[in-house]
Amino acid sequence: MATKAMAEKPQDKHEERLLRDSILRKLFKRPELGGISGAILVWVLFAIIAQDRGFVSLRATANFLEVASELGILAVAVSLLMIGGEFDLSIGSIIGGAGMAVTILTVHYGWNIWPALGAALGGALLIGAINGILVVRTKLPSFIITLGSLFIIRGATVGMTRLITGRTQVGGIKAVDGYDSAYKVFASGFRITDPASARGLPAEFPISILWWLLIAALATYILLRTRVGNWIFGIGGDALAARNVGVPVSRIKVFLFMGTALAAWLVAVIQVISAGGADTLRGEQREFYAIIAVVIGGTLLTGGYGSALGAVFGALTVGMVQQGIVYTGVDSDWFMVFLGGMLIIAVLVNNYIRKRAAEAK
Repeated sequence: MATKAMAEKPQDKHEERLLRDSILRKLFKRPELGGISGAILVWVLFAIIAQDRGFVSLRATANFLEVASELGILAVAVSLLMIGGEFDLSIGSIIGGAGMAVTILTVHYGWNIWPALGAALGGALLIGAINGILVVRTKLPSFIITLGSLFIIRGATVGMTRLITGRTQVGGIKAVDGYDSAYKVFASGFRITDPASARGLPAEFPISILWWLLIAALATYILLRTRVGNWIFGIGGDALAARNVGVPVSRIKVFLFMGTALAAWLVAVIQVISAGGADTLRGEQREFYAIIAVVIGGTLLTGGYGSALGAVFGALTVGMVQQGIVYTGVDSDWFMVFLGGMLIIAVLVNNYIRKRAAEAK
């Protein structure tokens, strides 16, 4: 019996090593590994530095989740587009344009807020469709097409708003018909008393967090469980090969551009209803923040590789950094320095993970 046990022991160790190697291979093959690791590292770093300043409190958590949720809604949609091999630089301008459209239609023309939201949604989807059609028809890089859209939409928003109102900021939306019901859907939330607050102040978690998680879950399901998800990966990897096997490349790309426009509309609505008004410059540079969040989450700039879940953690990382530097007492003007540094580090880490994944095959 002793001899038999001794004979089995090396085999057991070998099987355990194979199991451990198999788990490591699976981990390195997941594109969101870098994003998840980065989010944990950033949280731990700020928790150590700013623990005595309230970073680990519920109120601080609610603050950075609110920032991350709005960015995350954009980032999830952008991640699908980037996996498909394209970019959309117009989403920041769509945020400003859609928000201003809702405000002008309701405040200046007396529309109920729900038809105004529908009209703004239709306009956003039309812009997304035009971007996609131009990209697939002209064969020009989406970077160029949507960069042009960015300036056209931003300029038209500023020009039309000044022409109609004489200003670039318009308020008063809280008094329009239908605002209360729209508030419940897009800007409400729930409060939890923060035990870390000596004055019993509550932590306010906005409903945008729920929108963010629902959209992320839907995008993850599409990518991992549907034929469309396989098409998106295939298009980003090799569009010509995908077309040759029957994938509707042009149609999928147009839909992906419409998806980013839809996400921009949703963020615009959340911001307008929460703030009670619109600003023509709202959404400025959001397109770059979204791309950074997606890259931090492990999606390749070249397409064909990435995940919606990674974009969630990328947005969470950006949100934590934006709020964390405030809790540490660092001037918020340095936020972009941190953001640029995170982008470069994320690309290096993601390249390392991809190399390890290739070696593990």
